[in-house]
Amino acid sequence: MSREATQAPAAGPSSPAAGRLHRWVLPLKRPEPINPALVKDAEKRAEYAQNRVADKITAFSGSMAFVYIHVVWFGLWIGLGVEKYPFGLLTMIVSLEAIFLSTFVMISQNRADAKRQVLADEQWKTVQEEERQNKQLLELSQQILALTKEVRGFADTAKDDHEQNEQLLDLTKRTLAEVRRKSNGSTDR
Repeated sequence: MSREATQAPAAGPSSPAAGRLHRWVLPLKRPEPINPALVKDAEKRAEYAQNRVADKITAFSGSMAFVYIHVVWFGLWIGLGVEKYPFGLLTMIVSLEAIFLSTFVMISQNRADAKRQVLADEQWKTVQEEERQNKQLLELSQQILALTKEVRGFADTAKDDHEQNEQLLDLTKRTLAEVRRKSNGSTDR
């Protein structure tokens, strides 16, 4: 069976109050990446259980639920008198927790750096592809310019030829008119 088929459907909040509690207490689910490079990176990262665990711990420790649990825990610890002031055991527990959480923060920062690197690499590939396309466009523009110059040269030659043909036609018409005039004048005599 696939992983999706074995998981129970997620139950949504059943009342408006439960919805507000869910939004205020539970960590918000981050949106899935839409950049193909980040999707591929996330899939690669999710292949390892230690990465999935670190991501879940980081997501939870960076949520308000984490804060609320600690407020309740510290309040109960002190309020119920689990130990007397200066709370040595609580201090030791919190110090150990801080050590581990700082490690998870570093892991999260490394992951963010890796994401930025993936994005930078993809942008670099895009820039290189655009540069290659720009070179091709420049070459095509130069070829079009050269062809345009040739066409103008042909157009100028055709214009000159047309003017010469007009002059020749005009001369031919005048000559023909002169010949007709002379031939009409000689037949009249």
